[in-house]
Amino acid sequence: METVQKPKKESQKQKIKQLTFCVNNEWRVSKTSKYMPIYNPSKGEIIAETPCCTVDEVNEAVAAAKAAFPGWSAKPVTVRTQILFRFKALVEQHLDELSVLLATEMGKCLSEAKGDVLKAVEGTEIACSAPVLMQGDALMEVSRGHDTVMYREPLGVFAGIAPYNFPAMIPFGWMIPMCIATGNTMVLKAASLVPQTAMRLLELLIEAGLPAGVVNLVTCSRTEANLLMAHPDVRGISYVGSTSVGLHIYSTAAAHGKRVQALTEAKNHALVLKDTPLERTARGLINSSFGCAGQRCMALPVIVVEDEIADELIAYLVKFAKELVIGPAYESESQLGPLVSEGQKKFVVDCITKGVEEGATLVLDGRDVVVEGSEQGYYVGPTILDHVKPGMSCGDDEIFGPVISVKRVKSFEEGIELMNANRFANGSSIFTQNGYFAREFVRRTDGGMVGVNVGIPVPIGYFPFAGHKQSFFGDLHCLGKDGAAFFTEAKCVTTRWFDEEDIKQTKISTWEGTLNKE
Repeated sequence: METVQKPKKESQKQKIKQLTFCVNNEWRVSKTSKYMPIYNPSKGEIIAETPCCTVDEVNEAVAAAKAAFPGWSAKPVTVRTQILFRFKALVEQHLDELSVLLATEMGKCLSEAKGDVLKAVEGTEIACSAPVLMQGDALMEVSRGHDTVMYREPLGVFAGIAPYNFPAMIPFGWMIPMCIATGNTMVLKAASLVPQTAMRLLELLIEAGLPAGVVNLVTCSRTEANLLMAHPDVRGISYVGSTSVGLHIYSTAAAHGKRVQALTEAKNHALVLKDTPLERTARGLINSSFGCAGQRCMALPVIVVEDEIADELIAYLVKFAKELVIGPAYESESQLGPLVSEGQKKFVVDCITKGVEEGATLVLDGRDVVVEGSEQGYYVGPTILDHVKPGMSCGDDEIFGPVISVKRVKSFEEGIELMNANRFANGSSIFTQNGYFAREFVRRTDGGMVGVNVGIPVPIGYFPFAGHKQSFFGDLHCLGKDGAAFFTEAKCVTTRWFDEEDIKQTKISTWEGTLNKE
């Protein structure tokens, strides 16, 4: 029997696809000896391997982007956006295919995966407005005979370092569209856990007519990615991920004269006041906290609730959490899929255990969830911790899993003070029917994206994704006018034209003199 099983195992191993990387619109086999496994987290099975690109290969990607920049930036902005219009149409045409691919490699449910892809479409639509967003300012007769015009121009090569939790939206909604629409080129480091979605989207972008070298894609470790922060040909870095890495990237790249936008961790809080409609609020909180298995930086993993209604709210939360259907991400009936990896599952389970050890009350425990037929999948069920106090890691630090921490307060004032004490400030929400408290909350919260009776306060992409405190490092956020400004720099041009009398003048006034000249 052993002699029969051995070749079977080998044939199974041969079926695991080895992925390639892309430079100059060419998909190349890496020379690396190290490949990183890609799993189907719903089953806990390896489905592909992606290369840990070598230093030379990363440098090749930068060189290709640098070589493509002069020709690409010289094209009229409307020519650049026409490619994005075609790309948008192709993504919509392949929406179902992309959604299944994303759900399979990342683990978010099919409906959420489709939303992820559609947010990439949204970012592309916004980048198509680059002819408006890139417009500068002008003032005629700034001084006698002088006019000044300010233009916005592309900078050169940018590096995009994407996370695993939104494989479509972040690289192909937040980073690439605005970068290339404004005339820059990019090297994308796709998330090694989930690179296939980005690779497929790049294939569609190339099909839409993207010239060679404008977008290049690598997968690699942090060692090779560090090259991008100091590389003399890289002008800026767009990063989404952990706070520790984001701070490192911001510090290192800025020290090398690069502009940086680093969107990092979150621990968003929701303040629930006693006048809110509890059942409706609870349903919104469940969707926000457990959607994408909690693996999104705009979830509401902490609920700050007035003690008078806390028990009733928690009862609703438990009821609705238990109604969620847990199962493989790509099955249409599933409402809560797995976490992205075995390591992330272990981290979340350990955070729950630590929370209990620190004194939190475990109201609903999802650590031992097993999905029939997918027993090796990386599932953690909905979990609710009550009586979470300041200083407990479960209430202060990002868990990135389907875990709610409930903090009880006596009043609005105590609640907002507790919320603002957290080191993160990506977003925050209040649930109330009281206009005064809602206005005070909006005015005083540290959160950069604020919701009033809104569970996921992410603005549409015409506005910036505006995290604060240790949720963001940089000056210009992604998307909106900030996004266009990040990928461009100002050039001010002052002109003066002479008539015949001026030409005859031999005396040349200084600029300071012309400012006061009648």
